[in-house]
Amino acid sequence: MNFNIPISRRDLFKLAGVTAAGVALSGTKPVEAAGDGIKYGDKKIPVLYSVDVCVCGGGPAGTAAAVNAARDGANTLLIERGIALGGLGVLGCVYPFMDTHAPDSDTPYLAELKNRLRRKGIEPFDGVTQQTWHNPEILAEIHDEMCEEAGVNVLYQTVVVDALTSGNKISEVIIQTIAGLAAVKAKVFIDATGDAYLARASGVECERGYEKTGNNQPLSFRFEMGGIDTERLYQYVAIELQEDWCKSKLPYFEIAEAMHRKQRYKLEAFMARGVETGEITQDEAEYMQAYTIIGKNGVMSMNCPEIPVKFRATDPVSYSKAVTFGRKMMRNIARYLIKHLPGFENAFISREAVMLGARESWRIKGKYYMVEDDYHNQSRFADAVCRTAWFIDAHGEKVSEKLPAGGFYEVPYRALVTDKVANLIVAGRCISASFILQASMRIQPTCASIGEAAGIAAAYALRNKIAANKLDWTTIPAYKRSYVSQG
Repeated sequence: MNFNIPISRRDLFKLAGVTAAGVALSGTKPVEAAGDGIKYGDKKIPVLYSVDVCVCGGGPAGTAAAVNAARDGANTLLIERGIALGGLGVLGCVYPFMDTHAPDSDTPYLAELKNRLRRKGIEPFDGVTQQTWHNPEILAEIHDEMCEEAGVNVLYQTVVVDALTSGNKISEVIIQTIAGLAAVKAKVFIDATGDAYLARASGVECERGYEKTGNNQPLSFRFEMGGIDTERLYQYVAIELQEDWCKSKLPYFEIAEAMHRKQRYKLEAFMARGVETGEITQDEAEYMQAYTIIGKNGVMSMNCPEIPVKFRATDPVSYSKAVTFGRKMMRNIARYLIKHLPGFENAFISREAVMLGARESWRIKGKYYMVEDDYHNQSRFADAVCRTAWFIDAHGEKVSEKLPAGGFYEVPYRALVTDKVANLIVAGRCISASFILQASMRIQPTCASIGEAAGIAAAYALRNKIAANKLDWTTIPAYKRSYVSQG
């Protein structure tokens, strides 16, 4: 991986002297060329990179976008606020990848990712659930390798602060690095932040939450527990309780309960007893799920707690309070499981996520706005970039019926771009869609396929001197596209 930073020694020292106080200048738009730097507010800051494509956000969508743009010949920079690529799948402990339930939905990038898992000893399929069971540390390693092989430059521990525009284009993004403020110039920008941050900073119209209530989907604070006797757990849940909800067997095993769902789980009574004794709260008992992790014997990924919906993914104060509240919930759930659930007697919290699991936050208003009817009507689009059939999974609002076997709908390229900014492509969960439709397309494989298409589109638009928001996906030769519509 190329970590060489194209910056002079003089500007490096200047950069180190710019403190985080400069973030307060976000929103100060006038920019002047200033020799080997730019003027941002009353500060001169260096241009750290000048590239063809700048991808903001290194989650499933952003990593896929960066790799594919670079493979197609674009000089590409990937900006990540953490120190590992993979987003929620790595940093957020969101595991495994849910299945799209759509036939032949794997785009080339996803197929390659799964093959790389196999080469590292992780068989992603259990033969029953069709979920992609991975391993977060190995997944992070694979992302590093793919970026290095493609020639992607990666900036870790870097946060996007602002977007500077000229006309209808983004000219630079302002970033906060470990050394201070800096700028990045690019010809095309891809917003894979998950929160549409770059799009919002550049003036794109966005919306957040459910149109009827204003609520975001509830956040989660996932964690891992080690020291579990999974054989004993399997014996208790699958054999003694006769829970057949998860039909796969060790090493692929899952336990779950969700009191607000129609599905009645055998562990619901177990969690309800904890509420009766006062060991856990009703909120803590409401939703609990855990998966074994392939390659990490005795460790399970805990898909809980689900933090009450009063905490908002789009309010920084509320989000921060959710962290503290969620950690208390996590500790209470862990204590209860250790004390009462067979197989957890010697268990312990081995890892906490370093980011909350946000199912939904901001969404752009793009050239095409996807709605619930697109799901039920199984919409097809000539400019489709992927397909999915994951059910409408809006926690706390609506959990919909599944599409018929073999059914699916497509996601159009027009939902990734806007009329407002010519050189911006949006990828991942924050594309142009209603709250309910987004609840279906938000899963990691679909986000990765959207990112893959964004990277291909960015490189093709540059090579052919077409504005990213004017690009017709169907004009890209079929063999270069990651997906061709089946409509």
